[in-house]
Order: sequence, then C-alpha cells, then structure tokens
Amino acid sequence: MSEPNDALPLDHAFDFEGQAVRYGVFGEGAPLVLVHGTPFSSQVWRRIAPIAARSRRVHYFDLLGYGESDMRDGQDVSLGVQNRMLAALLAHWRTGWNGALPDVLAHDFGGATSLRAALLDGCAYRSLMLVDPVAVAPWGSPFVRHVRQHEAAFAGVPPYMHQAMLDAYLQGAAHRRLPEESLRVYTRPWTGNVGQAAFYRQIAQMDQRYTDEVQSRYGELKCPVSILWGEEDEWIPVERGVELASLIPGARFTRVRGSGHLMQEDAPEAIVGEWLTFVGAIE
Repeated sequence: MSEPNDALPLDHAFDFEGQAVRYGVFGEGAPLVLVHGTPFSSQVWRRIAPIAARSRRVHYFDLLGYGESDMRDGQDVSLGVQNRMLAALLAHWRTGWNGALPDVLAHDFGGATSLRAALLDGCAYRSLMLVDPVAVAPWGSPFVRHVRQHEAAFAGVPPYMHQAMLDAYLQGAAHRRLPEESLRVYTRPWTGNVGQAAFYRQIAQMDQRYTDEVQSRYGELKCPVSILWGEEDEWIPVERGVELASLIPGARFTRVRGSGHLMQEDAPEAIVGEWLTFVGAIE
C-alpha cells in the first residue's frame, strides 16, 4: 500500500549509538519539536505540522524502534533510552537554532520522553505542551500487561491474527472510528516479520518505573506547561491529567470533549488552537 498524500517525509537519519533515527525538518522560524507516542509514529503530526510550519521550523522524528527508525532484535526501546536519544537529537538540531530554545509538543510516551529529557538530561524548552501524556501512575492497559508476560507468544502469532489484534488495539485509541486510511498509517510499521516483533517488543518493555522515577519532580519544570486531555480517553482516564496538572505549578489544563487518547485524529483543531494560544501568550 502506498503512503498517503499527506504523509510526512522522514528524509534524514541521525545516528544514535549505532541506530538510525529517522526525522524530518521543514518550515522557517523558531524551533518546534514534535514527539509522538506509542504505538504510533511521527505521522500522527501529519495534519498539524504543516500548519505549524507556516511560522515555525518544525522538527519531527520516529522514536527508536518505531515507524521508520531502526527496529532490531534485542533492541532497547524502553522509556529509559528514548529520553537519552531525544537529548542527543536536540543537541544535533541545536546547532542551527542560534541559541533559541524549542517549543515542544508531545503525545503519550512522547510526553514521558520529553519530561524525562528535561528532568534527567537537562534539556531546556521554551514551552512544553502535553497531549494525553503517559506521566502519572498507574498506567498500562490489561492488554499491555498480558503482552508483557507473553511477548514471545504474541510475536509468533500468524500475521492475520496479529493484524486483527493490532487494528482493534489502535481503534481503541480514538473516540471516533478511525478511517481505513488513517488506521493503515498507524499499523503499517508494525506489520511483516520485523514490524510484528517490534510491536510486541515495545509493549514488553513498558515499565511504570520510568515515570515513577520523575513523577515527584514535575514541579521542577522551568518552562510554561499546557496539558490537553481527551474526556473520552479510554487508555488513560482524564483524572490522570487533573493529577498531573496539580503537580506542575502554573500548568494550563484543558479537557477536550469528543476526543479519546488519539486527539490528533479526534480533534486536531483542539491541539492547533491551544498551541497557538499557549505559545502566543508566552510571546
């Protein structure tokens, strides 16, 4: 199946500890960094990045073990490595920013990655906007917990069974049913022998200790923070967002009606509208 017409190109590669991280950059202006979550890729930003690029230099990438970035047997794709990779990638990009700090827009695991990079790796942001982030315990669905206990069994199921489970899992991320084209954008990297194994690998490495490690430190964040949360999020309930906002002094918190966990599909206009308002207030 061919790529959709609005697919973001990932025509650059960054070497992180011998692994290729695929990324793209376009637009002119102050830097904006987009960080996706699981089990998605940078393509979640394909409708948002072009709008932001009217006034910003937009940077997006696929996490290690996701999308078009390297997928390998035995690879560490946990939250414990993604923040280090993000820190290295930011340092790589920073040479072209003339001392400017980036605005960061992050979703799901991208939220945890961005928070860890700030608190553990000393990454500085001009602002941080989080969309339904993985940040506050407890998290992890019954499916995730089951796969973590039986990774090898799931990795070896017939492709048609894997596709059915993958489709059902991803449909649960959105409040509205995902169109076939959008569903394929998100499932494509996880098919085939390499992709199927990679899908269960990243689930098997999900560990709450990586957010527990920084949850008590969210009050140390030094940049303005905005949090958006889908009221119909069935993966991480909105109450986690309320708790997260309470841990970050001065954080903005907005509930988005009619949106599930995958707000980029359910309500992309809410993301664009809040981002423009949020960064505009800083300026």
